[in-house]
Amino acid sequence: MSPNALIPSHRKPRRSASSRALRAGVTGGFLTLAVTGATVPANAADKPVAETQELPTITTALTVDLAESADATQQVAEVYERQAAQDRAVSNAAKAAKKDKAEAEKKAAEAKKKAAEAKKKAAEVLETRASRSADRTSLTGGDSSDSGSTGSGDSTPSTGATGSTATLLSFLRAQVGKAYVMGATGPSAYDCSGLTQAAFRQIGIELPRVSQSQSTAGTQVGLGNLQVGDILYWGSAGSAYHVGVYVGNGNFIGAQNSSTGVVERPLSYDQPTGAVRVL
Repeated sequence: MSPNALIPSHRKPRRSASSRALRAGVTGGFLTLAVTGATVPANAADKPVAETQELPTITTALTVDLAESADATQQVAEVYERQAAQDRAVSNAAKAAKKDKAEAEKKAAEAKKKAAEAKKKAAEVLETRASRSADRTSLTGGDSSDSGSTGSGDSTPSTGATGSTATLLSFLRAQVGKAYVMGATGPSAYDCSGLTQAAFRQIGIELPRVSQSQSTAGTQVGLGNLQVGDILYWGSAGSAYHVGVYVGNGNFIGAQNSSTGVVERPLSYDQPTGAVRVL
């Protein structure tokens, strides 16, 4: 190693070529031209033109893509909107059907209630009519003319009955004067079918509970061929609204209505529709 290697140099660093050129330019008075020539390329004026020519092409493609994307989005939105409208229509139809069903059931219940009320009123009218007939009719027992008017074939006085028939008549006459109460079966009050059921039970015959069924419980017989113990009914067989028991001499015993209670009356008091024989 040279002995002078560690001795720092006192020479000034060399200036670069560019520095020398800059100083020369300043000295010569053409600094601006030298700088311009050194920093601006010769084709700098052409570059911006090329760039502005490519920009419109990029912008147009992007616009087309955005427009297509917007159309697709709108189509999807329309599909969803139509589906939502269909769902609303189905929901509304279901609600309307449910409402119509409820209204139909309500109307049916009201019609049923009105029918029951009409039936009840009809029964009340018949009961009132029977009560008025009772007021117009003599309360005395029937005579031979009553029997003749009904065409009854029974010529034996009821007091001459024997056996089961006598027991039946005895029970029925013992109930005359007791109260009429709808649904009652004795012993202090009866309705029409409750009385006949209780009477025939005394001789071992079990009748149905209601008058409709009692009117078909035995053999149908004509009103001109009645016998003591025949069940009389008013209305039609199978749908009778009142029953009583024929006791002979043109008379019957029955629980008529709340005004009269259990009474013995001539058939002319309220002409029955038919009769059945169970004895």
